[in-house]
Amino acid sequence: MGRSRIKRLNGGDVVEVEGFVICVRWDELGGLDGRLSSLPIPFLDSACLWRILNSPVDRRLPSIKPVVDEEDSAESIALAESQLLQTSAHSVVLSTSGRQTQLSADMADEQLNSAPFLEQSSSSHCQDIFQADQMDKRLAVRRRHSLQHQSEDASCRSSLAATADEASEPPSKFMKPDSPGEADQQSAALDFSARVLQALGAGGVADDCPISRIPDELLILIFSYLVEGDLAQCSSVSRCFHRISNDIGLWRQLYISVFEYTTPLYHSSSSSSPCKFELREPHRWRNCANAWKESFVHLRHAVHVRPGMNALYNQPGRRISHFDGIESALKFVEARPQMAKLILLHAGRHTPEPIIISSAVQIIGASSGSDLDVMRAVSIENQKDTAVSFVDGSLGSYLGYCSVVFNPDKVSPQPHINHYALQITDETDVVIDHVIVHSSSFVGAALCVKKQAANPRLRHCIVSDCENVGIFVSDNAHGRFEDCEIARNNLAGVWVKNQASPIFRRCHIHHGRDVGIFTFENGMGYFEKCNIHSNRISGIEVKLHANPTVVRCDIHNGQTGGIYVHEKGRGQFMENRIYSNEFAGIWITSQSEPTIRKNEIFNGQQGGVYIFGEGRGLIEQNNIYGNALAGIQIRTSSDPIVRLNKIHDGLHGGIYVHEKGKGLIEENEIYGNTLAGIWVTTGSSPILRKNRIHSGKQVGVYFYDNGHGLLEENDIFNHLYSGVQIRTGSNPKITRNKIWGGQNGGVLVYNSGNGVLEDNEIFDNAMAGVWIKTDSNPTLRRNKIYDGRDGGVCIFNRGRGLLEDNDIYRNAQAGVLISTESSPILRRNRIFEGRAAGIEITNGATATLEYNWLYMNRYGGLCLATDVRPSLRDNRIFDNHNAVERAIAKGYCLFKISSCTSFPMHDFYRCVTCNTTDRNAICISCIRICHRGHQVEFVRHDRFFCDCGAGTLEQQNCCLQTEIRDNDTIYDSAQPTESETGSNNPPVGPPAAAGGGGNLAPLN
Repeated sequence: MGRSRIKRLNGGDVVEVEGFVICVRWDELGGLDGRLSSLPIPFLDSACLWRILNSPVDRRLPSIKPVVDEEDSAESIALAESQLLQTSAHSVVLSTSGRQTQLSADMADEQLNSAPFLEQSSSSHCQDIFQADQMDKRLAVRRRHSLQHQSEDASCRSSLAATADEASEPPSKFMKPDSPGEADQQSAALDFSARVLQALGAGGVADDCPISRIPDELLILIFSYLVEGDLAQCSSVSRCFHRISNDIGLWRQLYISVFEYTTPLYHSSSSSSPCKFELREPHRWRNCANAWKESFVHLRHAVHVRPGMNALYNQPGRRISHFDGIESALKFVEARPQMAKLILLHAGRHTPEPIIISSAVQIIGASSGSDLDVMRAVSIENQKDTAVSFVDGSLGSYLGYCSVVFNPDKVSPQPHINHYALQITDETDVVIDHVIVHSSSFVGAALCVKKQAANPRLRHCIVSDCENVGIFVSDNAHGRFEDCEIARNNLAGVWVKNQASPIFRRCHIHHGRDVGIFTFENGMGYFEKCNIHSNRISGIEVKLHANPTVVRCDIHNGQTGGIYVHEKGRGQFMENRIYSNEFAGIWITSQSEPTIRKNEIFNGQQGGVYIFGEGRGLIEQNNIYGNALAGIQIRTSSDPIVRLNKIHDGLHGGIYVHEKGKGLIEENEIYGNTLAGIWVTTGSSPILRKNRIHSGKQVGVYFYDNGHGLLEENDIFNHLYSGVQIRTGSNPKITRNKIWGGQNGGVLVYNSGNGVLEDNEIFDNAMAGVWIKTDSNPTLRRNKIYDGRDGGVCIFNRGRGLLEDNDIYRNAQAGVLISTESSPILRRNRIFEGRAAGIEITNGATATLEYNWLYMNRYGGLCLATDVRPSLRDNRIFDNHNAVERAIAKGYCLFKISSCTSFPMHDFYRCVTCNTTDRNAICISCIRICHRGHQVEFVRHDRFFCDCGAGTLEQQNCCLQTEIRDNDTIYDSAQPTESETGSNNPPVGPPAAAGGGGNLAPLN
C-alpha cells in the first residue's frame, strides 16, 4: 500500500495516489474547463496538501512521496513537482481555461473568522467503510490551456451549489466548447460535476463519492497531525472534511497542546465586558457545539510566554507569537498597537524585572487543572521592588489566573515600605481576576491601590499569609473587590484610609492575626455580603472619622469582638449578622457615632452592643438576642439613640445603663431576658419611651444605686418580679406608662428609693400595684391603680411618699395599706370599689389624709388599728358596704367573708381556755358562740382573719362554719421579692408565699 505517481493525462499534470488518502477520480474530469473554478470546494494550499499526504497513517503506510513511472519524462516530473511541491507555501495556482484562481494561505485566518468555520454540519458524509485493496482513486491538481476564458458571471454561478433550475439547464449555459472534439469530454465531466455538487451542496452524499468512503478513524488520525490553520482549510473542502476537522476530540488535543488548559477558556467578545475570562466547562458554553475550537478562535491572536517551547509554536502552518520572557512579550505587543494585546503566561516561576504596565495589556496564566491549580502554577515574583504595577494609561488592562509575589531578602537592608506584590495607581480600571497576591515583607502591604482615579476590579483573588497588611486602599482611590479571599495576614486584612472608597462584595476575610477590616483617617468603603470571622482582634475596626458602609455581612467568631468603632469613628452597619464573638458584638466608644440598623446580633460570649467612653450613635431596628451579657450596655456618659430594636432571650439583662450613661431608648421590644429588661444605675439618666418591656424572668425596669432618667409611655407587663423597681437613692420620673401582669407587683420602691410616678396605669398585678417600703419616699400623682389581686398601694417599714390625685379602685385588698411605722401623705385621692377597706393603717404607722374620697369599698372607707392616730382633714367617706360590721351584727364568723385571702379589721381576741397563742386571733362572733364560757382576753383592733373559723385551733372547732377552710391558700399583701439584678445573679426561686392563719399583720 501507499504508492503514488505523477502522470500527464489529457495535457494536464495529475498526481495519482493509491491508498487511503484520495479525493476524486480525475479521470472523469478530462474535458473540464472553467466549471472547475465554480465548484463549491475551496482548495487546500500546497503546504497543507503536502502535510496531509505525508501524515504517518500507520506503520504500513510510510510518508507518501511522488514516484514516477519509467515512461515519464524528465519534463513531466519537473512540471509535476513544480506544480505540487514547489508552489509557494502561501498559495497554489490552478489554471483553468486560461485563467488563474489564486488561493492564499491567509484563507485559514479568514476561515477562522468566518461563520461557516464556526458552524457544525449535521449531515453525515461517510456511509461506507471500504478496504484499501478496493481503492483505485486519483488525486491531482490539473492545469488546462485549451479552455477559453469566460466571464465571471458565466463561469461562477454559485459559491455553494447549483440550484434545481441551474442543474436542469443544458451544459451550454455554463461553457462554450472551443472545438467539437472537446464537447464529449465536457459532457462527461459535467455529469461528474453534477454528482459532486449534489453531494456537497444539496445535503446528501453520492454513493459513489470517494470522499464518503474514507474511514473517519483514518481522517481523524491524519488530521491530528495538522495545525489549526490546516484544519480551518480542511473544514472548507467538503462536508466530510468539515465534520472531521471540527471533531471535538481533535480540537481538544490541539487546544491543550497549545494553551495547556484542560478546561476551555471563555473570553467574552462583548464590548461591555472585554476583560472577562473564565475556565468554563464545555457543557456550559451556550449555542456552541465545540467549545475547544470556539476558545481557540477567541485566543488565536494571543502572544505566548512559554520558555523552551519555540518548536511547538513555530511549526509550519502555525502563526502564533511566542517568547521566552514576559519583557519580550510586552515589548512585542507594545510595538504593535493595532493588534490585540493578549499575553498568555504559561506555567512556571517567572522572575522578570519589575513589570510596569501603562497600556491596555491583558496577561493571563495558562496551565492545566482547576482555577486554583492554574493560579498556583503560574507565578510572577520579585525580590527587590514591586512585582507588577499598573500606572496611568493602563485603562482596560487585565491580569488573571496567576500568582504575584513580593518576596524580599529577609536580611536585606533595603526598606520595603513602598514595595508591594501588586500596585495599582493613577488613572486605571485594571481587572485583576483569579490572582494570588502574597508578600513576605514585614512592612507595607501585599496589594496597594492609591490615588484618586485608581479604580481596579478584583475578582476571585486570594490575598493570604502575608507578613503585613493584605490590601491597602488610600488617597481617594476606589476599586471593586468581589469574591476574594483575604486570610491569615499578620496585620489587617484590609486597610482603608484618606478618603478612599473601595467596594468589597462577597469577600471572605478570616483568621487574620490582627483586625479583619481597618478603616481610619477618613477612610470610607462599601462592604457587602462579606464573611468576616475568626480574626484575632475585631472583625471590623473604624476610627478617626472613618465612615464605611457595611451591609449584609456575617461578622462572627472574633477573638475580641465583632465591630469596634472608636476615636470619633462613624459608619453605617446594616442588615448584618453579628454573632458568636468572644467579647461584645459591637463596641462604640470615644465620641464615635455609627449607625447600627437592621442587624442580627446574637449568641455573643459577652454583650450585644457595648457603648462607653462618651460613645454615641444610632442603634435601630436590630434583633439582639441570646447574648451572655446585656443586649445593649451604655456607660460612662455615652448617649446613643436606641430605637425599634428587639432585645430578647438574653442570658443576662436587656439594656444596661450605668456609670452616668444616657441615651434615648424608644419603641423597642424587650422581652424574655434572664435578668432585668432595662437596668439604670450609678448616676445614669436615660430616656425610656414607648418601649414594650415584657415577659422577663425578673424585673421589667430596674433603677438602683442613684439611677435616674425618664420612663415614659412604655408598656411593661408579665414579669416574674415587679414591672418597675426603684431603690438606693434612685429617682426616676415614671409617667404615662402601662404596668400590668407583674407576678410580684407593679412598682416596688424600697431601700431609700425615690421617684415620681405620674399619669400611669398600674393594673392586674398579682401583688400590690405599688409597694413603698424601707425609708423610700416616692411621689405618686394622677395614677390609676386598679384591678390588682392584692392591695392598690402598700406602704411598709418606714415607707413614706406623697400620693396625690390618684384613682385607686377595684383592688382585692385595701386600696391603701399603711403599716410598720410608715408615714405617707395622701391628698385628693379617690379610693373606691375595693374588695376590702379603702385605707387601712396598722402596726404603729401613721399618715396624713387630706381631701380624699373613700367610697363603695366592701369593708369600709377608713380602718384604723389600735393606737393609730392619723392626721385627718376634710376627707369624704361615704357609701361603703361595711361588710365586717354587718357580719358581726348577724353573728357570722368573719372568716366567712374573708377566707384566708384578706384581713378584715375588727376587735380580735384570744382564748386562754383553748390555750391559743398571740399569733392566733378569734373574731367576736366565735368568742360569743364557740368559746362561750371560756376565759378570753382582748388582743386589739387590727387586721386579722379568724383562726377559729379557719379551723386552725387545736382544741376547738368552729360552730359557725359548715366546712373547714384550707388555711394554706396564698393570701395577698405578702412581702414583695426584691430583684437580685444588682448582684448580676439570676433569681434563686419564685417569690415567697405567705401562709398560716391568724397573722396579726402582713409579713414585714
